Amino acid sequence: MLKNIFNFEFSNYWRNIDKNILFGFLILFFLGLFFSFSSTSSLAGERLNKTYYFFFSKHLIFTIFALFVMIFISAIETSLLKKMTIPFFIISFLLLVLVPIIGVEVKGATRWLDLYLFRLQPIEFLKPFFILAIVKILTFEKLKNSQIKYLFSFLLLISIIILLIDQPDLGQSILLIGSWIATVFISGVSLLYILSFFIIFIILLSGLLFLMPEKFGYIINRLITFLDPSKGDTFQSSRALDAIKQGGLKGQGMGEGILKDSVPEAHTDYIIAIISEEYGSIVSIIIISIFLYISFRIVKTCSSKNDEFIKLSLCGLASLLIFQTFIHIGVNTSLLPTTGMTLPFLSYGGSSLIGSAILAGLILNYTKIKLDIDELQN
Repeated sequence: MLKNIFNFEFSNYWRNIDKNILFGFLILFFLGLFFSFSSTSSLAGERLNKTYYFFFSKHLIFTIFALFVMIFISAIETSLLKKMTIPFFIISFLLLVLVPIIGVEVKGATRWLDLYLFRLQPIEFLKPFFILAIVKILTFEKLKNSQIKYLFSFLLLISIIILLIDQPDLGQSILLIGSWIATVFISGVSLLYILSFFIIFIILLSGLLFLMPEKFGYIINRLITFLDPSKGDTFQSSRALDAIKQGGLKGQGMGEGILKDSVPEAHTDYIIAIISEEYGSIVSIIIISIFLYISFRIVKTCSSKNDEFIKLSLCGLASLLIFQTFIHIGVNTSLLPTTGMTLPFLSYGGSSLIGSAILAGLILNYTKIKLDIDELQN
């Protein structure tokens, strides 16, 4: 009996899920496993005096858990998942609030909570639920014909940005701002409102830089260094760009790259440069194409959805995915200032992987071919 129920549920899940998007995510997860082994084995064995499989084993465990999270979220009934949006956002936001209070500092940044077994970076969990919370505000029935919903969404954005700048985490701040702009723009807001909010944000940021230059002056320093490399430390970005150039189209060969041994945290913040150096720009282009194809499928699916919440959510989640991808690539190619942004699914790190799994699970859930009962009623 139970076996028959399981078979029915699985067949129902398999029939409704968007298989193209699912396979795209699975390919990215398994590529992340492969490149994790390639980029961390020498770091663990030669520099840290650990077994060559130390980082890979941890990445494998997190990948298995992340896959479970993705499948679980994608299998939840959409109507139930929509009700869980705000509670999950509140929990993630509270974890982010705890960071400046009990967070651990690593290399000058306080972004993690120490949970003994592993370190948790709350912003990775918060990002997808932030998009859904914003969409919840924009589609709230009582604010449907009111412009104040954009103000509420902006205030929510500012509250998170303040916490991120305090860590400091400039990259995630830029990512959330870009995703917020994309989401509210798609919802039909006037460009005048976006411009007004942007001016307010610049004024607030300028105030922080003026009042507390010793804490937030790093933002100006990074921008100055980006515009004029001679006035700051560009070691990491220069090495990453050199590695991409040396890799050419075909690459130096597996394990032959030197970037992973010369730049700290290269297996997280500069993974696309490592891939380009060892396997060539062709492989990097293929990876970028997978991200673009997934985003294309998401946007295409939006046209078949009647629920405004799901439509806006998918557009916001797609913008989050694609913006993070291209911020990572932009930093690796010296087109953007150094931000410390991971590449979804491929960079090493438990929080990043689980955050990517949450994002993937939400996308798979909202792109189901069969509409749920609540959507049919709308």
